[in-house]
Amino acid sequence: MSDARFTANDGPAVSFGSSVHNENELRVCGDVKGKRVLELGLYGTVPNSVAMALRGARSIAIDPSREAIQRARQAATNAEVVVEFHEGELADLGFLMNSGIDLALCVHHITFDTDIARLFRQVHRVLRPEAGFVFAVPHPMSAVFDGNDATARRQYGSTTPTIGELTMALQRANFSIDVMHELAPLHQPMAVAPSTLVVRARKLGS
Repeated sequence: MSDARFTANDGPAVSFGSSVHNENELRVCGDVKGKRVLELGLYGTVPNSVAMALRGARSIAIDPSREAIQRARQAATNAEVVVEFHEGELADLGFLMNSGIDLALCVHHITFDTDIARLFRQVHRVLRPEAGFVFAVPHPMSAVFDGNDATARRQYGSTTPTIGELTMALQRANFSIDVMHELAPLHQPMAVAPSTLVVRARKLGS
């Protein structure tokens, strides 16, 4: 980890992936000052939970990797912020009370093998009513191609959850999608397929 010190004014923005727009441009997380935020899976050299803590959030993070948590603790120390870290699978949220989280964020930790139904139900349980669940995944269409080769190499949905599967799982967990961004790489604005899908869903019900 870098020894750089960060402040709320010059610290990193929430990242949704390499070479795509971040929170400064997308503004899907909103003002997190004073809010309880949960990062599901640590992402970034300076993890998103640390970036949000720099903006005044009360950050919590869970990740299955002890090594990733150790690196994130060092990043939090370097940034001089407090983040509450937990080691465990992303859906193992029993340490959180119902309806106590203002924002949940998961960047590039939802994969083809993720039990998205269980994960989404647990996220719904811990969020406050109308609170946002923001996640970013590799765009399902990008997995069909190799780089910028326009020839399809794989069947859609064979290696990643499809947009339809993600949407249906959110609906069944009682979420309503209000934002969806399909992001092209900044260095390849004419790429054959978007590289990243960013979704914000709102919790419905209590």
